[in-house]
Amino acid sequence: MSNRELPATVDIAIVGAGFSGLGMAIRLRQAGRSDFVVLEKGDAVGGTWRDNSYPGAACDIPSHLYSFSFAPNPEWTRKYSPQAEIYEYLRRCVARFGIGEHIFYGQQVTGARWDEGAGRWTVDTEHGSISARVLVWASGPLSQAKKPDLPGLGAFEGPVFHSAEWDHGVSLAGRRVAVVGTGASAIQIVPAIAGEVAHLSVFQRTPPWIIPRKDKKFGGLQRWLFTHVPATAKLERALTYLRLEFIFGPALFGRNARTLATIRERATEHLTSAVTDPALVEVLTPDYDPGCKRLLVSDDYYPALVRDNVELVPNAVASCTAGGVVDTEGVERPVDALVLATGFEVTDPAFAGIIVGRGGRSLADEWSKGMHAYLGTAVEGFPNLFLMVGPNAVLGHNSVIYMIESQLNYVLDALRFMDRPGIGSVEVRTRVEEAFREEVEADFAHSVWTEGGCGSWYLDRFGHNTTLWPTYTYKFRGRTRRFHPGDYTVASPARSEEPVGATAR
Repeated sequence: MSNRELPATVDIAIVGAGFSGLGMAIRLRQAGRSDFVVLEKGDAVGGTWRDNSYPGAACDIPSHLYSFSFAPNPEWTRKYSPQAEIYEYLRRCVARFGIGEHIFYGQQVTGARWDEGAGRWTVDTEHGSISARVLVWASGPLSQAKKPDLPGLGAFEGPVFHSAEWDHGVSLAGRRVAVVGTGASAIQIVPAIAGEVAHLSVFQRTPPWIIPRKDKKFGGLQRWLFTHVPATAKLERALTYLRLEFIFGPALFGRNARTLATIRERATEHLTSAVTDPALVEVLTPDYDPGCKRLLVSDDYYPALVRDNVELVPNAVASCTAGGVVDTEGVERPVDALVLATGFEVTDPAFAGIIVGRGGRSLADEWSKGMHAYLGTAVEGFPNLFLMVGPNAVLGHNSVIYMIESQLNYVLDALRFMDRPGIGSVEVRTRVEEAFREEVEADFAHSVWTEGGCGSWYLDRFGHNTTLWPTYTYKFRGRTRRFHPGDYTVASPARSEEPVGATAR
């Protein structure tokens, strides 16, 4: 499919073939639409779940909830699916819903410009350009690896790779390895490689709160029930959603003291049951509220840290030498290979610089003081552009697939409105987006992310949380159930700027 030529024009162009891009394509086909393409930079679908194939990679949201509601998978083998199963699930979705013909691989998008005269987007890739009436940007928030600029890194003589760019051609067996970071990826990598390396140094700047994963296999009987009695799978999904939404949610949104204390107690017990050294317990105990940084789940991270060949270094890496790494205390440790489990660029995405809206203004220009988008989806100045999992649409407590499906509903309803005669473009009104931003900031005011006592990747360089949805997900679902034209300036195909949306419903 990568050898096919792009069509010159298309109604809808989707950028990215991860969960949100594929979900959009599937829902378009279900709605009877066929004039669309999916532009994927890689040679396969999957996005995050294609790229993050490091040892131990798995989801930290239970499988039956971390999947499309319209494409249940009764064959999940575990409560928390490993990367390979999620990747295969997405590939099966492509075949099941017949969207493969719409996907063009090897199409790295290099620019997207709004053509005011034509009322269309011109999307440039490394292999050509395409004109689209509507642009759906679905590259995802975890697609741009964040790599530290360490002095001397270029002189390090061993292999170096980010967790999202794992080099499976490099064997770590019998080597001295350093893992930089103790976030969601690191706590999966460390147990997976600890048994094969000669020595493992884990560099920790700030300890995470970790609660038991309590992972389990789904036996043959359970999978049979999920397959032949679909109500059991729906119940599993519903119970998982309710537990995450109404147990963990209140602790994060309102800093519910009782719930926070329960989570803290549970996490502390989990730590001390595996780690008996008081000094190590102390450096592994966070000094901020649970959830301020992402609350992690693991059954095997702490046991891995107490292995004889594993050392937790309670300092960041300051620099590298030809044969090792130096921490912020000036201690050098010999290292043969370096793993950067340092997360992703979320609040300052590179794609913002290549999306250019009205008046030649890029999304990066618009976001120079922080990301923002109405309902995480629409930005003033960028007509007919819909962002998937955009600003304030990521979650800290539940499944982002729920948010994605909410946005899919919203975009589809917008497209139905745009199909009406005389509708050329829709652009969210300034006052609507500004009111939404104020509402989001107010919701964050007393949350664990604002008052929890930590810094995190959720916050931008100005200290604003431009990443997470600050309250219950069902409220987001309600807000995105319908596209309200009155929230938008609607222009005709002739580019009339007279707003008609207030009366066209």
